[in-house]
Amino acid sequence: MNQHVPVLDGDRLAKRNALVLAGAQALGGANPAIIVSLGGIVGAQLVADQAFATVPVSLLQLGIACGVIPAAMVMRRLGRRSGYLIGALIGAAGASLAAGGVSLRLFWLFCIGTFVCGLYGSFVQSYRFAAADTASDDFKPRAISWVMIGGLAAGVIGPQSVYWTRDLTPAAPFAASFLAQGVLALLAIGIVAQLRAPRMAAVRSGGGRPLGEIMRQPKFIASVTASLVAYGLMSFVMTAAPMAMVACGHTVGDAALGIQWHVLSMFGPSFFTGRLIARFGKGKVTAAGLILTALAAVVGLTGLSVGHFWLALILLGIGWNFGFIGATALVTECYRPEERVKVQAANDFLVFGSVAIASFSSGGLLSHGGWDAVNWLVFPPVALALALVAWQRFQRPAIG
Repeated sequence: MNQHVPVLDGDRLAKRNALVLAGAQALGGANPAIIVSLGGIVGAQLVADQAFATVPVSLLQLGIACGVIPAAMVMRRLGRRSGYLIGALIGAAGASLAAGGVSLRLFWLFCIGTFVCGLYGSFVQSYRFAAADTASDDFKPRAISWVMIGGLAAGVIGPQSVYWTRDLTPAAPFAASFLAQGVLALLAIGIVAQLRAPRMAAVRSGGGRPLGEIMRQPKFIASVTASLVAYGLMSFVMTAAPMAMVACGHTVGDAALGIQWHVLSMFGPSFFTGRLIARFGKGKVTAAGLILTALAAVVGLTGLSVGHFWLALILLGIGWNFGFIGATALVTECYRPEERVKVQAANDFLVFGSVAIASFSSGGLLSHGGWDAVNWLVFPPVALALALVAWQRFQRPAIG
């Protein structure tokens, strides 16, 4: 149920909401961290054909892509806060299904659970937009960055939850970890209940432009392309990197540490990304992120040592942060208040649809073309996104 939000001086309300959503992100963001950490391991235990072992992780991404539009419809009807409460309950249900699949050794049930957890993730992914709803234009990039800082905490909470719970159910290894995931979703309810979101403008006949018209804006085209390139390539390379490291003779521990550095690099820059955007502009920071993503591929092509893999993953993480936060800030300039729900949903559907495709295809390309092929594939999408970001700067804005 929507509530009236009093007008506060400056960005006090926006800062309060951003802090609330950062806390919710810390718990909700642990949802994918746990599945990414364990999905392939558990899948390998439950399915005979190891080619399908990573399907549960890919279904998480597919769930996010499939859930963004229904999640937007729920929030448009019931409001942000009520939508996030429903999302957290969905997350707890998905984690329970996944735990049940592990306990009963049913691969299909485990996959359903990770898909439902992806539906929860579709609510969590919109936290960054919710933080911008009550912010001034100057504070929007910082509000988005504050929420993303919660992802840094999630990168610690998720793996630590796995570490402390993995052996609690010896008869069904890791089942307790998924139950812990459900507990984190329930704990998030207490945090999102503190959100003081404005009434979301309904999209009535004549109350907003058609979605097709909005999506034809140069800035929307550039921002969505930059988002899906930054996020899609990050997922694509990150998924392949641990398998490539092991194939090159490095240890599983080396690979795990590389992913840890990567996650820290993804969210750590959020402490200052908003300030960089305020100083240099959204387009320049987005472009810098895309360039860093390409530089990660260059490092990946120049050597196969542990140091090369780790440096590539660190650059990939920073590139994702700059590219994704910058592009998210850009897309907030593409819609009017009454249009924001459908535009945000369209943006996330396109972005996470590409992430799901990248997740499904990464292992196959690595198997057939090797680590070099994975890295060479980075350059064309980055070049396209950079060209579009530069192009939109010279176009006449569609809204004032």
